[in-house]
Amino acid sequence: MIDMDDAERCCPPACCDMRGMLSFLILWIVSKGERYGQEVAEELAKRRGEKPNPGTLYPALKELEAKGMVISRSMGRRRYYCLTEEGRKELEAACRYFCQAFGEILRESSP
Repeated sequence: MIDMDDAERCCPPACCDMRGMLSFLILWIVSKGERYGQEVAEELAKRRGEKPNPGTLYPALKELEAKGMVISRSMGRRRYYCLTEEGRKELEAACRYFCQAFGEILRESSP
């Protein structure tokens, strides 16, 4: 069992918007290596069953960048996103949070 103090138990980390966990998934995808927006969208489609529309994905990426969790750079017509150290810390906190919040549900539902 993961030990968390009361402050960590009461609310999710900043990257976990709980609107389908989009920001969390984006951070996880970008943690695997630099990605451009379309690559992020394709990875999300593999996990969620549908590709997010640009009006959902790019504002989420922009918000993560504004929070200092990802940085971007333009190369030609593409914008590439990388995880920052702050983003890595948020991703780790989110993983701990989700394990604590949902781990029991997953264990109970496993055959």
